[in-house]
Amino acid sequence: MTVTPETQARMDEYRRRYEELKAAGQGQTPRVMPAPTQAGAVLLPPGPLKRETIPGGWYWTTRLLAGEALRIALMDAPAAVSLIAWNAADTSERINYADTVKIQWTAALSKGRVVFSDMGRVMFSIIEDTSGMHDALVGGSTPASNRKYAQGDAAEGAGLRNTRDNFILAAGKLGLDKRDIPPCLTFFAPVRTDEEGRFVWRDTPRAGGDFVDLRAEMDLLVALSNCPHPMDPNPDYAAGNVEAIRYWAPEPSFDDFCRTATREAARGFDNLAR
Repeated sequence: MTVTPETQARMDEYRRRYEELKAAGQGQTPRVMPAPTQAGAVLLPPGPLKRETIPGGWYWTTRLLAGEALRIALMDAPAAVSLIAWNAADTSERINYADTVKIQWTAALSKGRVVFSDMGRVMFSIIEDTSGMHDALVGGSTPASNRKYAQGDAAEGAGLRNTRDNFILAAGKLGLDKRDIPPCLTFFAPVRTDEEGRFVWRDTPRAGGDFVDLRAEMDLLVALSNCPHPMDPNPDYAAGNVEAIRYWAPEPSFDDFCRTATREAARGFDNLAR
């Protein structure tokens, strides 16, 4: 395809503006993000806790109140846990992984980052995280991606439980349907991009004891799916049990890192306050 000088000039201007905005956005991020949480170093608070075990291949739903935290913990083996969420007061507002990546100028979600809704408001703050290896790009498994597990008949693999179908079931349980299902984030899935922009699965250890803590910044409806990630190189359909634990998070301080790390995050909390 031939590109005219006018089109090339416009493309160059778009690229220049993009790099300018990227530099400004990344310049607002602290040079040193918090270190990963040490497994076992952050104890759950005393008092009543709500715990649920999610077996491999299954899903779970809950309602989180603003100020509550959700710990997603690997119990006995590696697993990948996909998450979607809606504003409990208005389910037309839902998690948006594209904005979560764009607004923070990174797809590397870890302790100190936040998760945005499609209305520019903060839904979750990542307050603890042992791995820092989560997927905000590819999404969860589907019947088609499960076909790689078939030994003979391709339909065999398609019959295994997958995240897409789990979320359809979860949405129905919450009074929603498949039209309400947004793209998901997947925790404990070490997906990154290489220099050519291709998705790669990093050979990063995942083990029982790893966890991530998400503080709810508004009342939320949440669905989790515990299914192997579509890029997981393991030839077997294998997912360890996962524990979901609800607890009251400590009250954030005035200089809470998640709320002050970037200008964009602070704006997301301002939007939430309004």
